[in-house]
Amino acid sequence: MQISNTTICAQTTPPGSGGVGIIRLSGPQALNIGQQLSRNKGQPRYAHYGPILDQQGVQIDAGLTLYFPGPDSFTGEDVFEFQGHGGQVIMDMLLRELTQLGAEIARPGEFSERAFINDKLDLAQAESIADLINASSEQAARNAIRSMQGEFSQQVDSLVEQLIHLRLFVEAAIDFPEEEIDFLADGKVSGLVDSASAQLQAVLKVAQQGSLLQEGMQIVIAGAPNAGKSSLLNALAGQDRAIVTDIAGTTRDILKETIHIDGLPLHIIDTAGLRESPDQVEQIGIERALKAIQDADQILLLQDAREQTSPQQLWQSLIPDQALPKHLSLVRNKVDLTAEAVGLQASCTTDTDIPVIHISAKQGLGMDALQEYLKDCVGYNSTLEGGFSARRRHLDALLRAADHLQQGADQLAYSAAGELLAEDLRLAQDCLSEITGQFTSDDLLGHIFSSFCIGK
Repeated sequence: MQISNTTICAQTTPPGSGGVGIIRLSGPQALNIGQQLSRNKGQPRYAHYGPILDQQGVQIDAGLTLYFPGPDSFTGEDVFEFQGHGGQVIMDMLLRELTQLGAEIARPGEFSERAFINDKLDLAQAESIADLINASSEQAARNAIRSMQGEFSQQVDSLVEQLIHLRLFVEAAIDFPEEEIDFLADGKVSGLVDSASAQLQAVLKVAQQGSLLQEGMQIVIAGAPNAGKSSLLNALAGQDRAIVTDIAGTTRDILKETIHIDGLPLHIIDTAGLRESPDQVEQIGIERALKAIQDADQILLLQDAREQTSPQQLWQSLIPDQALPKHLSLVRNKVDLTAEAVGLQASCTTDTDIPVIHISAKQGLGMDALQEYLKDCVGYNSTLEGGFSARRRHLDALLRAADHLQQGADQLAYSAAGELLAEDLRLAQDCLSEITGQFTSDDLLGHIFSSFCIGK
């Protein structure tokens, strides 16, 4: 990506009324433009209080102005800030003056993008800024801070260094086969591959926790009408978020509620009861329910405990001609009306059996067991120390790198194919470099920074 010569501006505080409003300039003309609207003499990192003027010298506001010369600034460019009163009219008036003087309104994430381009932070650190802003729990915020300070990047860089060191041995064995020491046959390279794989798995484990804390897990409650789906949503949310009646088809659209279990955000989606319905509005709700089921990380198939239909039969009765999803659990509700024991019947790690949880959403029975079960299903560990924030694209890159390492190890063990191992090591290194932005397409960078808020 090219370093821009333009000067950008944006309101960095949320739009609307507030006690303080901040507008930031960044670029080669930041100081010149800033001084035209203030009496700041350009002393670096000095908070100057005074009037904020328009181009005719009429006072718009009064407040602080600050100047941060590049490269010792967030973006690596000259940065000038106005910190005044937080009225939106004042902010708009000041932005209008700045654009008339030659500044351009910043795109979402453009300040962070410039910091990345100017090597002030890597891509993982830049993304952690947005993660910190959007953190939905204290632990997620702490993890984002660690990533912003470079903890995630340091671990990725350590892995890259291992792969570079490993590639040296492999390339040496390929280029100098006449040497007495055969690095590919004496077990040294194999040991280094195993060591790199073990370290990558350790980083992946922590990254998975960080991704869960940041993005959460989407859980869809599905089932026939009157199975108690809305009651379950209300029980998990701890408040009456969905209308509950004995009338079939009460829920006609999806209803989403985010809850936290030990800091883990769970996005619970209550869906319309799956059935054939002549009602056009209800049909639309059922179509949206089916879409939510397809996108879910976990499906809770709710069943009235007074019914004895098997999970397979229940699923086929609701969604014919569709195989039973692997990430599905059966929740038998209304056990207060039966003699069934409350709690988990089978572990979610069982490959052959569908997990069954017995609850009464209306009475609040078995809810603790259900919450612990949901944490176990995604491998969430609330006691894990030293976490950092991560995104799904990071997990994808780590998993692809792990696959290449495993494939390379297999090539070495079964075929002694040094050339193929070398290629897999290169591909693994490229995957890891995508995380920090050392090897990333401009299209991906544009997509990442466009998800930031304006002013960051």
